[in-house]
Amino acid sequence: MTDINNIEKKDLLYKGKAKEMFTTNDPDIMWVHYMDQVTAFNGKKKVQMAGKGQTNCEISSLIFTDLAKHGIENHFIKQLDSNNQLVKRVQIIPLETVVRNFASGSFEKRFAVKHLMKFDKPVTEFYYKSDELDDPFINDFEVAALKIATEDQMNQIRTIALKVNDRLKEIFGKMNIDLVDFKVEIGIDADGHLILADEISPDSCRLVDRDTKKSLDKDVFRKGLGALVPVYKEILGRLEKVEGVN
Repeated sequence: MTDINNIEKKDLLYKGKAKEMFTTNDPDIMWVHYMDQVTAFNGKKKVQMAGKGQTNCEISSLIFTDLAKHGIENHFIKQLDSNNQLVKRVQIIPLETVVRNFASGSFEKRFAVKHLMKFDKPVTEFYYKSDELDDPFINDFEVAALKIATEDQMNQIRTIALKVNDRLKEIFGKMNIDLVDFKVEIGIDADGHLILADEISPDSCRLVDRDTKKSLDKDVFRKGLGALVPVYKEILGRLEKVEGVN
């Protein structure tokens, strides 16, 4: 592996809704740039917001570092500056894994249940990563039929996601915030291991203040509830005060 201090950004490999991925002079390391773009409804609603990329980069860097300290292997290597990270190159399994602690979003609509109804146990769901298909819900049998992942890999993905859930609930609990639900992506690293990838930020989590019951996540943008970046900065500010995380 190339000396981490001598990594150079090369070619744009992928541009998503919130991040750009670049190759580097090391084939096993990627350069991630967090953009100021905000999207909702699978990109149908899209605007630029100054400071959004920097805030998400800093939040995600802090959380990935903490998760690694707690035995949850992930792709994060280093935050380079306000908007850029180095991460391990992984082959992303085309699944979005959603863990729900409270009813909200599509779950609430599908089953017509009370908003923020608390579950006795976390609910784990999978969605097939496809912008063209609007990321449809997918079950284990369909995953197997499409050869997206093996049964063993699905079990590993569930285990990783639930470990992440346990630690995130601890972190956000110390911030007086309920972790309603969150989305993660899992990738296969150069050694064939499944590890946590993508990002963990208010873009990928639903967060609710325990006192005010106000949303502190991208629902602010989805529902037009106010300015988004100050909300994200509020999350970062609280996160930086959590002992052991900063």
